[in-house]
Amino acid sequence: MPYRFRIREAQPGFSKSYAKLADFILDAYTEAAFMTATELARTVGLDAATVVRFSQHLGYPGYPQLLREIQAHVKHDLLVQPRPEEETESTTGVVIGAIDELRFALEQTGLSLDGESVERLVDLIGEARRIGVIAEGPAQPAAYNLVYFLEQGNFPVHLARSGLAGLASTLRTTGEGDLLVAIDIAAEAPYIAPALREARGKGVTTAAIVGSPSLASARSAAIVLAARANPDLGIAIVNIEAIIYALIKSLRRQYSERFAGAEQAISDLSSLLQ
Repeated sequence: MPYRFRIREAQPGFSKSYAKLADFILDAYTEAAFMTATELARTVGLDAATVVRFSQHLGYPGYPQLLREIQAHVKHDLLVQPRPEEETESTTGVVIGAIDELRFALEQTGLSLDGESVERLVDLIGEARRIGVIAEGPAQPAAYNLVYFLEQGNFPVHLARSGLAGLASTLRTTGEGDLLVAIDIAAEAPYIAPALREARGKGVTTAAIVGSPSLASARSAAIVLAARANPDLGIAIVNIEAIIYALIKSLRRQYSERFAGAEQAISDLSSLLQ
């Protein structure tokens, strides 16, 4: 049985130390493949003896046998490619083709994304009295992610409830000094653009993170972060998530103290609750 399946099968009974090792090996196996037991232990804050016992708990004589399986996994990733054309419709071929499509789409979005607009939005997020986030349909998961990370930096953010009434409620309580951010992937909610125009009329600063520069929401916002247009909804969703990731990285760089302070406060409260 491959090491990944052994770990997942045994995970429910892991101690905290074993759980830390398991998480690292599953998430960062390419790094673990080049680590001795001592190096792996140091990386996750344990001792080498725990790494050996963990390996034996999984059914290996010791860590070297587990390490060989991890290395074999990495070698497989590097060497296995779909065979020529007749294999392109196999599962492996389809998967690699999909990843290639995503890679190309992200490269195109990276080239077209306006760095000055990202910088302006970062500044405005830091200055805003309140931040409202509006999204509908396939853009909602991205909106949840943006709000989650803004909360990690202790920014005063609010996610509008789904539906027209929720959007209207957010608009009613938004005013000067506030920032309204719309996330719109495929124009599936026709009232996002009117909401942005209404907000601008009230003196609210507006921004839109959009799946295409041609969307009506992009034309209605003061600041626009636009992905390269793509007809595939799945690729458009990934593009939007990539833009949000880049935005959050920029926020973490500019407001590192805010994020560090919030993370410490969360850690302290978690300890208190335990």
